[in-house]
Amino acid sequence: MRILIADDHPIVASGCRTVFAEEDDIVLMEAPDAESAERIFVTECPDICLIDINLPTVSGFELARRVLAHDEKARIIMFSMNDDPVYVARAIEVGAKGFVSKNGDPQNLIEAIEEVGKGGVYLPPALAKNMAFAGPRVSRNPLSRLNAREIEILRLLSAGKSLSEIAWMIQAPYKTVANTSAIIRQKLGVRTAAELVRFAIESGVA
Repeated sequence: MRILIADDHPIVASGCRTVFAEEDDIVLMEAPDAESAERIFVTECPDICLIDINLPTVSGFELARRVLAHDEKARIIMFSMNDDPVYVARAIEVGAKGFVSKNGDPQNLIEAIEEVGKGGVYLPPALAKNMAFAGPRVSRNPLSRLNAREIEILRLLSAGKSLSEIAWMIQAPYKTVANTSAIIRQKLGVRTAAELVRFAIESGVA
């Protein structure tokens, strides 16, 4: 099985190599950002993509969208420090077949690879339980009002990117990005760019 790891932290890739050291049938490929990961996916056609949400350019959500645009049957597992139910729900929304927390048991990663590799879906038991009982808490989180594309644009706006830059980065028309930016402000009840950045930082998006 060939696994593409999209993560900009060398220690994560090293940890994955350690986890799968005894698995003779697993070959790991590594990419530090969405752009190189997309190129590797197109040229190497890995069996599974293990994608960090917080990549340095566009996020793992955007990378997942691009990968699935190339192959709608691609098997994606999102891998993140942030296991907030909102992020898990958005990962599933964009087409991920699994979600594993970097803070969890390494065995969860092995189980995710095995299950998704067989064509199934996977959430660690503790995370699945958290999702099942997260209803009220999720509804109180303003981020729950945003879809994955809106969270992506919010993250890039908070990083100081202009609407033109964001349009280029997420491969969308400028008008679409501008309209989405206005929708984000309306959904979050903020009026200025400064308020939007403050919200992104406080919510952990930035």
